Amino acid sequence: MTAPAPSKNTPAFALQAGLSFGVSLLGLVWAILYVPVDPWTRGFLAMTGLFLVSSSFTLAKVIRDAQDDKYIASRLDQARVDKLLAEHDLLATPFDQQRSA
Repeated sequence: MTAPAPSKNTPAFALQAGLSFGVSLLGLVWAILYVPVDPWTRGFLAMTGLFLVSSSFTLAKVIRDAQDDKYIASRLDQARVDKLLAEHDLLATPFDQQRSA
């Protein structure tokens, strides 16, 4: 069987993703705190921002799980093919196969 595919994300990419998430979240919090609106609007923006962040994490998890499922399914298919090839004797003649049955 084949070995698991290595991660294609570099540490620099992970750092960039984390920093960009942090900067955008801080920008959202700063805007909610300092935008000149009444408290109801500020609360609405805060709840919307919280929902946006939590749904982003959920979406990322769903996409990751779907990719993992595809990888697992392809590994199972490969294992089935490997088993069939291991059971099949390429050098056997039809006469040998009839005798063994």
